[in-house]
Amino acid sequence: ADSFVALCSGVIALLFYLDVVELWHIYILLALRSIGGSFHSPAMKSSIPLLAPEKELTRIAGINQAIQSNIGGPALGAVLLLAFDMSVVMLLDVAGAIIACTSLLFVYIPNPKKENISAKSVLNDMRDGFHVIMRNRGVSWVMVTEILITFFVLPIVALMPLMTLHTFSGTAYQISLIETLFGVGMLAGGALLGIWNPKIRKILMIAFSYAVLGLALAICGMLPGNRYVFFAILTVVQGLIVPFLSGPFTALLQTQFKPIYLGRVFSLFDSISLFPSIIGLLVTSFVADSLGIGNIFIYCGFAIVLTAILMMCIPSVRNLEKEEIRKKK
Repeated sequence: ADSFVALCSGVIALLFYLDVVELWHIYILLALRSIGGSFHSPAMKSSIPLLAPEKELTRIAGINQAIQSNIGGPALGAVLLLAFDMSVVMLLDVAGAIIACTSLLFVYIPNPKKENISAKSVLNDMRDGFHVIMRNRGVSWVMVTEILITFFVLPIVALMPLMTLHTFSGTAYQISLIETLFGVGMLAGGALLGIWNPKIRKILMIAFSYAVLGLALAICGMLPGNRYVFFAILTVVQGLIVPFLSGPFTALLQTQFKPIYLGRVFSLFDSISLFPSIIGLLVTSFVADSLGIGNIFIYCGFAIVLTAILMMCIPSVRNLEKEEIRKKK
């Protein structure tokens, strides 16, 4: 997957070097890069339980969140664009992939024990993964909840620059500062989760993090136009809490399903969760002007809190991990 993404970056670099690049070239190659990413993420997440003990999975997920915070990437990209041609900048992505792939040559990832699986095609393979998910009712509900949360969160992410621009009369600098502060919070949250490794049930951590995120977003929508500093602080809180919901969620899936099924589980979830998110973005684009950006923050924030509460009202969700804890005792 890394090699395929690097190949797409190399083609973009070549097009810029030859000065024949057009916008539709970029769209197609970015779409192809996304396909590579759709293979990379499930493969990586399903490999980690084969390499690390179960008690460390939440910490590792937190560390990965800290890595993905990417607070220095945009600034570094801007500096490189000023110093070098675009083709050179894209070749740096290729160089990074070469380093990553070379590093993987020195890592042994054991293959999970095979079972009698009837899958003979991709569709049958995915069908078997769907059946495995549906057999675990508690995790199935958690995955549905995560999809609903994403449905409410993504429109807010898209509206965050407009919130800064219109509600707080922000400048381009203040818009970029908000993005940076979110990354700083995410970096700090991932590092904290990676160091702390709290001995709390993952489902409780997920539900609590949902509620905190929802409240922070709702309060952002209530702030008057002269409270940009409070908006910036709440943005850090949002970034800080993200690893505490996404990290335990990833670790929960890694511990609730056998390694042989994890690739299919993560692939299915990543694919299915995109559709409601797209719908949410489309709906928001039509109602943002009529409802107001602040009101969307309020409605979506409280919807996230309500979704977290309803999730914990489901018995199969509340009982998740209890059996494993009893076995360990």
